Amino acid sequence: MLNDIGTFTNEESELVRSLCVERKIKKKETLLVEGQICQSIYLLNSGAFYQFQLEDIDQQIVDLHLPGDWFLNQQSFISQKPSTSTIVAFQPSEVLELRLDIIHSLINRSPTFFQLGKLMEQSSLQLAFANQSLSPSERYDLFLKINPKAVQVFPLKMIASFLKMTPETLSRVRAASR
Repeated sequence: MLNDIGTFTNEESELVRSLCVERKIKKKETLLVEGQICQSIYLLNSGAFYQFQLEDIDQQIVDLHLPGDWFLNQQSFISQKPSTSTIVAFQPSEVLELRLDIIHSLINRSPTFFQLGKLMEQSSLQLAFANQSLSPSERYDLFLKINPKAVQVFPLKMIASFLKMTPETLSRVRAASR
């Protein structure tokens, strides 16, 4: 579970794994509510999650998560300030939770565990899709390249919101790319 972010011995990997908490999450259950401070990073083993911010009464999707993804509210986690978004299970899911206090204790134990900071880089994909200098088709192509299975899991309305376009624009982009 850590091979993609750095070099850890088997013992170090097993130590991290043993300190993670396995959680089963029901559909529509929240891991983080707007206003809470993010204290954990999660590895999604099965299911799907999404993050959203409320804009008026609409949910603006800011991130989508599938199995194998590490995820968190990066800004809240780093700053230890209240989250501006909510993280919700789109499907029944299983996650491994690694708490911030555990990460700190691991880093105190060995500088090797500073590599855990790279887990936060994986969650910053949303920044690429917020880039309005990319055309709608470029954003969709990038999305498919990075996360092709998402279109099989999430409704197009959620994907359009994540890509900062209307569902109609996404439909036109998809039709043109066929």
